[in-house]
Amino acid sequence: MESKFAHIIVFFLLAFSFEILKAQSDGLDFIKLLKELKSVESKPNLECQGKSIWPELIGVPAQYAKGIIEKENSFITDVEIVLNGSPVTADFSCNRVRIAVNILDYAVSMPVIG
Repeated sequence: MESKFAHIIVFFLLAFSFEILKAQSDGLDFIKLLKELKSVESKPNLECQGKSIWPELIGVPAQYAKGIIEKENSFITDVEIVLNGSPVTADFSCNRVRIAVNILDYAVSMPVIG
């Protein structure tokens, strides 16, 4: 029984480490993020008010990220925390932000209004 418990602990530690390494792998991910950020900034959504992107929240706990988003944009009324890769609706909403998280509840991608 102790062996199974140890295997489960090791699995979660490896999964957590993999997400951190994936987020900090090399400069290419950072360059890709900058290009994505510039494309979002170059096409501002004129109908949405307040801050619309939070690149600084990648890698932080989901509940902390949710609090920051709600504090920085009072027009956001729906902050959803979803497991990374989960299916979500494709509709757009100015009052919604989705935070994609890993199994340890840390944000793994940039939260954006949508």
